[in-house]
Amino acid sequence: MSKNKSSIPGVKPYHGPAGGWGALKATAIAVRTQMDAFVAPKTLLNTNQPDGFDCPGCAWPDKEYHSTFQFCENGAKAVTWEATKKRVTPEFLAKNTVSSLLERTDFELEGYGRLTHPLSYDALTDTLQPVTWEHAFQRIGEILRAMPSPDNVEFYTSGRASNEAAYLFQLFAREYGTNNFPDCSNMCHEPTSVGLPQSIGIGKGTVSLDDFDHTQLIIAIGHNPGTNHPRMMGTLHEVARRGVPIVVLNPLKERALERFTDPQSVIEMATYSSTNIASSYYQVKAGGDAATLKGIMKTLIEWDNARGDILDHEFIAEHTLGFEAVIEDLNQTSWQDIESESGLSQADIESVALLYANSPATIITYGMGITQHNKGTANVRLIADLLLMKGNIGKQGAGICPLRGHSNVQGNRTVGITEKPSPEFLQKIEETFGFKPPSKHGHDAVNAMQAMVDGTAKALICLGGNFAVALPDSELSFSAMRKLDLSVHIGTKLNRSHLLTAKETFILPCLGRTELDVQALGRQSITVEDSMSMVHASSGKLTPASRLLKSEPVIVAEMAAATLSYSKTPWIRFTESYDLIRDMIEKTIPGFDNYNQRIRVPGGFRMPLPATERVWNTPTGKAMFSVFEGVKENKDVKGDDVLRLVTIRSHDQYNTTIYALDDRYRGIFGRRDVLFMSDVDLIARRLKEGDKVTIETVSENRKLKLENITVVSFSIAQGTVAAYYPEANVLIPLDYIDKESGTPSYKATPVKVYAQQQQVA
Repeated sequence: MSKNKSSIPGVKPYHGPAGGWGALKATAIAVRTQMDAFVAPKTLLNTNQPDGFDCPGCAWPDKEYHSTFQFCENGAKAVTWEATKKRVTPEFLAKNTVSSLLERTDFELEGYGRLTHPLSYDALTDTLQPVTWEHAFQRIGEILRAMPSPDNVEFYTSGRASNEAAYLFQLFAREYGTNNFPDCSNMCHEPTSVGLPQSIGIGKGTVSLDDFDHTQLIIAIGHNPGTNHPRMMGTLHEVARRGVPIVVLNPLKERALERFTDPQSVIEMATYSSTNIASSYYQVKAGGDAATLKGIMKTLIEWDNARGDILDHEFIAEHTLGFEAVIEDLNQTSWQDIESESGLSQADIESVALLYANSPATIITYGMGITQHNKGTANVRLIADLLLMKGNIGKQGAGICPLRGHSNVQGNRTVGITEKPSPEFLQKIEETFGFKPPSKHGHDAVNAMQAMVDGTAKALICLGGNFAVALPDSELSFSAMRKLDLSVHIGTKLNRSHLLTAKETFILPCLGRTELDVQALGRQSITVEDSMSMVHASSGKLTPASRLLKSEPVIVAEMAAATLSYSKTPWIRFTESYDLIRDMIEKTIPGFDNYNQRIRVPGGFRMPLPATERVWNTPTGKAMFSVFEGVKENKDVKGDDVLRLVTIRSHDQYNTTIYALDDRYRGIFGRRDVLFMSDVDLIARRLKEGDKVTIETVSENRKLKLENITVVSFSIAQGTVAAYYPEANVLIPLDYIDKESGTPSYKATPVKVYAQQQQVA
């Protein structure tokens, strides 16, 4: 992008740091446009506080001490977006057909405000009309009972659902008779859930916030914390200010990883100064993570062969298996291949290796830039390998840190949202509730959508989320949703998936995190689990957006009671007090001992993480090294003109929710129809900034393309281009996935880019 100005509408280079006064201004705008000026300050001050509610945004943990405010700019947007004074009323819906609403942008749809009534779709008038809760539950139950097989139904879970709601949801589906549990984790960190158990015996990170106070090096791979997990910036800011190197490996230069002004720092705010975050920044090519990691590992082994004091041989011998195969593979891996695939030079990779070799305690953080690849699971295991080589798991200040997205996506998995339940968990369910749950593995997100395409899935029940929009291959996914007999959506606001109506569609409005939840036995709290396995309570205080709203646990329980007419499970009793649900979680899931007592302690408690004690719950009882054959994450497509597409979120966005149309750190304002490309790749295609282009997926099966996109010059790795999610999902084939985890390859799809006037072959 030109350094000082641009003639392209909506493109204006941003020269300031992340955070700072810009963040405070954006927070003020969010408050002014969404909430009552008198309610907003108190609401925001209750965010992430002991007697308040957990931020509905990212899953970064809270500090053990509590400052005046524990929220960031994007957290404030998430809170005000949910606590908005805007409402979607029956009168509004009577005047706006579903067909007309589908013509609105995703930003506009959620921007209309909170849902106030349970709704059903009326095909004659093409409108959503209010219905009673009783009618909705009765009709949903009738349809579900009439299904040919329980496996014709998909039960989808969003990461914002509480532990209590998610536990009841999985119990409902399993008593109904299926393990079809597509969830948002399938589309982001499933490679973590699949890969880490193979490596270290548990599918979660091993670090705590305290480890960041003691680490001597952070290697940050494939994530943009300033936008996607912004409360992490405070931690990185502290680490950088005490002089700890932070090495960044990422295709795009992201401002928050370059420099950051902490809004809670009086000195930085008063002096308009900032702190450099990355000590070194390497722009790895999309799909080049494996090559980079293998290059670092190859360097360490070569140095250790020469000096003998680089690796932790005692740890490797006592705690691991499989290292000899790794050495053999790395010896056969050429530097020519490593440099070609990574986009980095051998000298660059050796610079990272030197820092790692000299660090007594290293944390590696990673995001979806690692997981959303054809080899996402293998990438995760390579990170574990690198840490194991120097004994950096089960050591203070060291470990692996996957950066989860939504605030309870990890908790959902912990309490049973999985299509592959363990025999031990199913046995506990049977002993506790008196029914035999199914053992056959069910559908993940991609499998569920493929079943809709094939017509074998006939109903979809969504506990939150925007299922069809989050998935790849929008044309295929959208049309498949319309073939269903039933779709049910539990949510707070309208989104596009709600409008892709089935033969019968119900939209059930629920309470948000910020709102007071009072049941028969008083005010209720829900619980969530953050990225570092801390489980804590969340309790809203705002008056609900409508007197007709029900909480997620209550909606799930009443839907289950209406469906499972012969059930012995006390569904309605669970709605009286969520303590009763937590009692059941404690009985059936290890690690929740004294659940109700411990969540009443500020800060909650940490789930067991055996790997932090160097206990490896793998089949061998050891941490397991893995071999990544070759260096190519994507072996499927060749050609000099093929680029790798990375889908990204804007700064005014969280997952599929778009708060506004700006992306100020990347210099984009009021638009999302852009493609970020390096100057080298622009010149090679005889393009210039501002040209309109067509992006076409390189695929033998179907032609997927996105037209009329404006090219913007950006600091991005050569051979890599980036476009906004979910708009660019039309370019990602549904079956272009990591075979081990089922996660779509949103971060390395092969594409070609043509000038708009050129004829696409």
